[in-house]
Amino acid sequence: MLEKLGLGTVQFGQPYGISNTRGQVSPKETAAILAGAKNAGIRLLDTAANYGEAEAVLAKLDTTGFRIVSKTIGLKHGLNQVIMRVRQSADLLKADTILVHAAADLLGPDGDALWAALRRLRDDGVVRKIGISVYVADDPAALAARFRPDVVQLPFSLLDQRLLADGTLARLAESGIEIHARSLFLQGLLFLNTLPEKLRHAGPRLREIQAHLEDAGTMPLAAALGFVLSRPEIAFGLVGVTSTAELNEIIDAAKKPLPALDWAQFALDDDVTLTPSLW
Repeated sequence: MLEKLGLGTVQFGQPYGISNTRGQVSPKETAAILAGAKNAGIRLLDTAANYGEAEAVLAKLDTTGFRIVSKTIGLKHGLNQVIMRVRQSADLLKADTILVHAAADLLGPDGDALWAALRRLRDDGVVRKIGISVYVADDPAALAARFRPDVVQLPFSLLDQRLLADGTLARLAESGIEIHARSLFLQGLLFLNTLPEKLRHAGPRLREIQAHLEDAGTMPLAAALGFVLSRPEIAFGLVGVTSTAELNEIIDAAKKPLPALDWAQFALDDDVTLTPSLW
């Protein structure tokens, strides 16, 4: 399933994640991570203009052989600035795909103009695909029906199965949309020994899930990866790492067979726990 694994790059440009104790990854370690990912058969990098120094770091390294997906800056900067920055990403990184980073930009007064401009860039061959990065609350199915993107990036994990349960994943896939899943580990919730204060209430349920997985003979990391990557609707599952050791652990876990379980039983229904911005 490694061919469906994509590498997130936010950690290459800034410190990110409640389980990240290393801070921003150094350019030297980033280069080693990219080399290890390429050797393992990973071929997609996900970045964004808003990921701190990530695009600049990647531009100085060997990204040959990777498909690069980037994202727009906010429309608050003005449509001309947004499109200029997209062109920079396409030129600097040879970005294959550009996503609107905030779906709310498409729903504002200049949303149609933004999408029309991105379509022109695609039609002119500046990028190959365009799409939208969404949250559950954005109503991804409705956005997709209105704008008909090539790609939709959305949160999906063993713990957050909302878009599977409500049929959104099926509807997007049936429409021919390429689905990229992010937040596969929900910032490492299944792997943390100590939870942030706002998530302490979720501790008993998370420990219950960990125990159930271990009783079934699978570790949480392998289960989290296998569940997402095995879904036929998902084209790519995105993971972020801060070291080659973490990358190798993920690669090894992704190779492990997935046990036959009722995976729906591991889904959480607590909006606070499923929404990192509320932590």
